[in-house]
Amino acid sequence: MPFILAALSGILQVLVFPQFSFYWLAAVAVAPLLFALAREESSKRRFLIGWLCGSIYWGGTCYWIYDVMHDYAGIPAAGAGAIYVAFLLAKGLHLGVFSLFAGPLMSRSWAIPAISALWIAVEGTHQYFGFPWLYLGNATASMSVLARLAPVAGVYGPSFLLVMLNAALALTLLRAPRVRLAWLAAIPLVLLLPALPEGEKGEVPVRLVQPNIHPDEMIAGRWTPERGRQHLARMLQLSTADPQRPELLIWPEYSVPAYYFDSSYSKEYLESVAKAVNAHFIFNTLDFIELDGQRRPLNSAVTLGPEGEFVSRYSKVFLVPFGEFVPWPFSLVVEKITLAAGDFYPGEEFAVAEIGDHKIGTYICYENAFGRGVRRFVSNGAEALVNISNDSWYGRTAARYQHLLLARMRAIENQRWIVRSTNDGITTVINRAGQISPPLPSFEQGSLTAYFNYSDEMTGYARFGEWFWWVCLVASGVFVLGRRRVP
Repeated sequence: MPFILAALSGILQVLVFPQFSFYWLAAVAVAPLLFALAREESSKRRFLIGWLCGSIYWGGTCYWIYDVMHDYAGIPAAGAGAIYVAFLLAKGLHLGVFSLFAGPLMSRSWAIPAISALWIAVEGTHQYFGFPWLYLGNATASMSVLARLAPVAGVYGPSFLLVMLNAALALTLLRAPRVRLAWLAAIPLVLLLPALPEGEKGEVPVRLVQPNIHPDEMIAGRWTPERGRQHLARMLQLSTADPQRPELLIWPEYSVPAYYFDSSYSKEYLESVAKAVNAHFIFNTLDFIELDGQRRPLNSAVTLGPEGEFVSRYSKVFLVPFGEFVPWPFSLVVEKITLAAGDFYPGEEFAVAEIGDHKIGTYICYENAFGRGVRRFVSNGAEALVNISNDSWYGRTAARYQHLLLARMRAIENQRWIVRSTNDGITTVINRAGQISPPLPSFEQGSLTAYFNYSDEMTGYARFGEWFWWVCLVASGVFVLGRRRVP
């Protein structure tokens, strides 16, 4: 029965997120696991129970990893399946560690805050193991009241509240004394926090281009000079299709095989686009750095001024495992899915661009998953955020909707509008409440003139970062070490 409950909990967590998007289940999805842990005395079995739950959760939400490895990286089915299984088992270990210590805490009078702190402590470790994809609190991007805590504590704040509700449900089912539920009285205090600015409309025009280029088209040999010229002409046509002058023109990641710093032709062409639109122009380019006698590529975003003048460059800090680099020992056998040869080198600075009297931070694709990175642009002065992305690797899976959910949480945490331009969708603008404007249809070529706003408000999370995670990390240590001393 404990393993059945663990499996149920894993399945419920899968149902929380896209493609199912039953967000309300986040308030009950962990309860079956906690119920099972409270009744299990064996530490080994508690670990295995949690490992099973975590493996089902990560395997169910990130099922698309197999498709990416097989369909785009060209790995045979057996190899792609082995990578997928290794991934879900490795990510499931986090919940195994949580469960190892959570069981004994369920019998304490302070079980609700202890379990919640422990959950956050473990959840936050995903960011240091390369794939912090879907934290429980991301579900509150569609729960405006609980999401009020995100600007203060980041996604960890809403996660904490959700685990409190789960722990309370588990204790109720265990017929624990009602006094242990008194901690829930703190949850309504979230209503004292400022409401999210739902329904906020943008006023600053931005043009987003969605070229809808399949990755296979850009493989060497298929991307002929003639094909390249036709595509560049089409990109310029899409950029100038609307006679209204935007303040920003944005092309997504890998929309053209551009080498702004290494090709005079690319440089002149991209400068001509900025001049034609008469707007600040943000685009993706490959840059290179000499390191230990090797030429390593950088995945960069460049901002040009309305006259084609160089404004700023940002190089991607958080690289995609199996996409922009291959972790050892997989590097011995696995090819990457990126267009450039060799491992990418990470950037080091969170540079912002001056757009007239304002500042904008541009980050790239998968970096949506790293709240601690996105907030650095805001702490460096960014009054709006730009996310350029190439989600074509995800195909038609739920990954692209999961990726959008992450961007929505980043907007709420930092109280910044996010302008999102993608290769084949989802291209949209996200307001400070995490709400999206009508996007361009996915898998179609087109351009979108949308609107955003600047904001100079500094949230607690933007200013102080992962402070709540550190508090929970320390607190969970105190709870675990003190569980035998405090009744």
